[in-house]
Amino acid sequence: DGVDALDVFAHHQPDLVLLDIEMPHVDGLEGCRRLKQNPETRLTPVVLVTGLTASEDRIRGIEVGANDFLSKPVDRNELMARVKSLLSLKAYTDELERAESVLFALARSIEGKDPYLEGHCERLSTYSAKLGKHVGLSPEEITALRRAGIVHDIGKVAVPDSILLKPGPLAAEEWKIMREHPVVGERICGPLKSFRLVLPIIRHHHERMDGSGYPDGLRGEEIPVGARVIQIADVYD
Repeated sequence: DGVDALDVFAHHQPDLVLLDIEMPHVDGLEGCRRLKQNPETRLTPVVLVTGLTASEDRIRGIEVGANDFLSKPVDRNELMARVKSLLSLKAYTDELERAESVLFALARSIEGKDPYLEGHCERLSTYSAKLGKHVGLSPEEITALRRAGIVHDIGKVAVPDSILLKPGPLAAEEWKIMREHPVVGERICGPLKSFRLVLPIIRHHHERMDGSGYPDGLRGEEIPVGARVIQIADVYD
């Protein structure tokens, strides 16, 4: 049944799930919905297997996030072809996730240099996503805010510790180096296509509404809304 299916999934973390729609307790549609709503499991491909033929049932499956459908009786060759295709796609997304994990680890290591900033990235990620949701941003924009909260200062990897951890005011030349970190961060994260919506946030999170920010001196509505959201959360934290 569906309850057992979700329990098995939690223990084994499979690369792909085949779910019968008609199961007791928790049916396949609800099982799929729960997997797709969880950020930890939403990229796992789910194939719904069904004897139902009405288009409404397939529409409901699409709405809960199913990646594919198989009709009963299942043809073995069709099953194997679809599974291979989806596993290939899953391997690609896993590769992207590993690349993201490396960037997140790098960002956290930079944060770890300064005890004053302990936990800042995680809080900023959470605050920004909540604020983004409150102002009506799309799910994709909210995901970008979660990621940007972690990696927004990743460009500081290019800033010497003598500047990054200086206890007093920065000299003019030191400020010039510090102000480069949003551009460097954008360059580091640029190769990841999944970070398309994250890059403007990284580059512009130090812009100011009056145009006195950096690196591009944007003002007002010129500043991407994601960058405005994350800056509010950043200042607050």
